[in-house]
Amino acid sequence: MKLRSRLVIAFVIILMVPIGLVYLCITVLNGYQVRLLHQAYGVQAPDSSLFDSNTIELFDALLEKSEKAVWEAIEEDKNQFQDIKFLESLSKEISGWYSYLAVRVDDEFLYFDKDASLPFELLSQLPGYGAQESDGELNAYTGRATNCLMRQNDFRLSDGGRCTVFVITPIEKPPQLRGVYVKLAVSVVIIMLFTALLLIMWIYGSILIPIGKLKKATQAIRDGNLDYELQIQGDDEISGLCMDFEEMRRRLKANSQEKMHYDEDNKELISNISHDLKTPITAIKGYVEGIMDGVASSPDKLDKYIRTIYNKANDMDKLIDELTFYSKIDTNKIPYNFARINVSAYFEDCSEELMLDLEGQGIEMQYMNFCDTDVEVIADAEQMKRVVNNIIGNSVKYMDKKKGIINMRIKDLGDFVQVEIEDNGKGIAAKDLPYIFDRFYRTDKARNSRKGGSGIGLSIVHKIIEDHGGQIWATSKEGTGTVMHFALRKYQEVRSE
Repeated sequence: MKLRSRLVIAFVIILMVPIGLVYLCITVLNGYQVRLLHQAYGVQAPDSSLFDSNTIELFDALLEKSEKAVWEAIEEDKNQFQDIKFLESLSKEISGWYSYLAVRVDDEFLYFDKDASLPFELLSQLPGYGAQESDGELNAYTGRATNCLMRQNDFRLSDGGRCTVFVITPIEKPPQLRGVYVKLAVSVVIIMLFTALLLIMWIYGSILIPIGKLKKATQAIRDGNLDYELQIQGDDEISGLCMDFEEMRRRLKANSQEKMHYDEDNKELISNISHDLKTPITAIKGYVEGIMDGVASSPDKLDKYIRTIYNKANDMDKLIDELTFYSKIDTNKIPYNFARINVSAYFEDCSEELMLDLEGQGIEMQYMNFCDTDVEVIADAEQMKRVVNNIIGNSVKYMDKKKGIINMRIKDLGDFVQVEIEDNGKGIAAKDLPYIFDRFYRTDKARNSRKGGSGIGLSIVHKIIEDHGGQIWATSKEGTGTVMHFALRKYQEVRSE
């Protein structure tokens, strides 16, 4: 869920949940208060009694119940209204309905409930005998201190005295309704706390927890631990940020591993170069010292020393040239001069040149061409020659037979020309075959002066063929020999119809 959607939902929750819960709380409290009133006074209070505690219906019901008890007493014996103990008993009875009793005989009050929370000024405001058109008529009193409902009952005593009985019900909150607003306020506070807690838990789970994990991952990467994985799923902005961070971590790890591999390659290259340069330099130094010491006393011996020095210097030159070319590979700055090359003529010239060199090393080379004389490819002649020389140089380096044989075959495969260079050397183990085109990879870890080299010859070959849009691979059998295959696309003219 998007962060914007979460904020909208949070706003709706903040707005609607408290309103709904407060309404529910009001409904529950209202029902509770209505039940309390019914239990206390035996009347069915209206639904509005909770917040409209001054409602006339409620107090009229209480007054009516008290009035009924007074009428029953009047019908039973009017003269008992002159008995103070009876009046106290009757007053106590109707006080259970939140009403009070006042009795006036002639013009003086015989009884007035002193426990009532009614002002004495109310006595002077009560109507006189016969002021009501009918007994039990509802009347209302409004004063500075209180409001009340009142019913007046007039009758004659046995001695002819005028008696008036007042039943008075104050229009104020009964004890059961007092504190309802405090309860409501407490309920609202609890509801707000509950809503806030709900939102905090939701936000904490959806935002703060992922941010905490992101912070922990950031600290791990800061400390160099690039293996620390941040596993967070989701479609919101925070999850997207965490996934982008995890992708960044993977790339950093890949770049770090690549740099480490590159550094290891450079170290191995330096080690290889140190070894491969030391051998010819030691030889040159030894032969020069022999000449200086007069060991080469005859012209023939001197000529031999000089030729050896020249060959060793030439080996060093080739090695330096290979390293220079390697640096161009590493920066993708190999200079190519692509041109149309006749396959038959080009590889025949290469084979003739190589035959002379191999013959002097006691290795026989055979050349076979199965392509038409007009077949052409687009290639760089100089770099293609480097490919052939590197492959054959590798074959010579690992030749272990007394009579070495190298075959070069040129085949026509339809849209491609395939070149195969086969030797009868020691071969390559199956476990090493997939890695022979990797830089600095050696099948023979033991290093010696005869099988030296920088270890980048075949990687250069692979890069050149790849840049020509071709493919290269090898097949080999230990003890029998190795076949190097590389294929180049034919040049075909596009004819317009």
